Amino acid sequence: MPFRLRLGWLNVGDSAIFPRLQNNAPALTRWVGSLSGFVVVVALTFLGLLAITFFIGRVVPIDPVLSVVGDRATQEQYDAARTAMGLDRPMIVQFADYVWSVLRGDLGRSISTNRDVADDLARVFPATLEMATLGILIGVLIGVPMGVTAAARQGSWVDQVIRVLALLGYSVPAFWLGLVGLAVFYAGLGWVSGPGRVDIFYEGLVQPHTGLLLIDSLIEGQIDVFWNAAGHLLLPATILGFFSLAYIARMTRSFMLDQLGQEYVTTARVKGVAEWRVIWVHAFKPIRVPLITVIGLSYAGLLEGSVMIETVFSWPGIGNYLTVALLNADMNAVLGATLVIGAVFIFINKISDVLYRILDPRST
Repeated sequence: MPFRLRLGWLNVGDSAIFPRLQNNAPALTRWVGSLSGFVVVVALTFLGLLAITFFIGRVVPIDPVLSVVGDRATQEQYDAARTAMGLDRPMIVQFADYVWSVLRGDLGRSISTNRDVADDLARVFPATLEMATLGILIGVLIGVPMGVTAAARQGSWVDQVIRVLALLGYSVPAFWLGLVGLAVFYAGLGWVSGPGRVDIFYEGLVQPHTGLLLIDSLIEGQIDVFWNAAGHLLLPATILGFFSLAYIARMTRSFMLDQLGQEYVTTARVKGVAEWRVIWVHAFKPIRVPLITVIGLSYAGLLEGSVMIETVFSWPGIGNYLTVALLNADMNAVLGATLVIGAVFIFINKISDVLYRILDPRST
């Protein structure tokens, strides 16, 4: 029996009240199903990440109990600490406790800093995020035009130079390039500031609102701190940007070469369409979808692969934090940082999927 609503003089059937809802019911059902599938995939992926990090922490040749009590502790002290840490319980129970603790935001306590790992990661991750974000912007804004230019001028000296630069980006070790950059642009020319995130004189002058020093300094009107932080950030971010633009330029060139060989591009040229329009509209538009995936993977790689750069530049980010934790056998910090990096990969990958579906509705 169809639903009907009577309000005084108004007598309206359900088909009149909800025509758009009825017409859009299939689309709404697909959207809800897609969202449900998205949530399930993310949840299962995150559960798998938790399992991997948990079992890595159990198989590495580091005793977390000794890291806490020290190697001079008695057997009674060792056993008491092991029981307090829950390591005497079955493995499946330990894993369930670990999952529950992570879901509550409890990643344990760091023996290196004597603070909660979650607080440490909230403090150091914005520094890595700031450097990696500037690096990917450099990689995209320079790498994409380089790849398009190399494909448009295939075989020319411009193409050869760009290919050599891309090869260098794959071949040169990050720590070596960082040391050379410091020696030339900081110690030699004095164009950039040295290691660290900001000079000692400016430390503590800006209250952390977002954790991103450039933004926080602008929020508080500390222009001197902004320019000092920018001077420290420029060189490590540029080096990261160089590695990302090498990958992005190479992939963009490959995608563009494939499109420039298609018949519709030849047809556009025969019709007299301007060359810049053929390249940037007809040929470039179809490669946006795979390029989103390339940029997303590159960005995630910068967020987790900046360990060497952060070490060379004494950058207080998650890579430096992870290195110190490994040297101190601080397994809570190591597993927490690994978990955050894995979660970043999952998040960026899913964002790339969403953008993929927006740019190419046929994939839905």
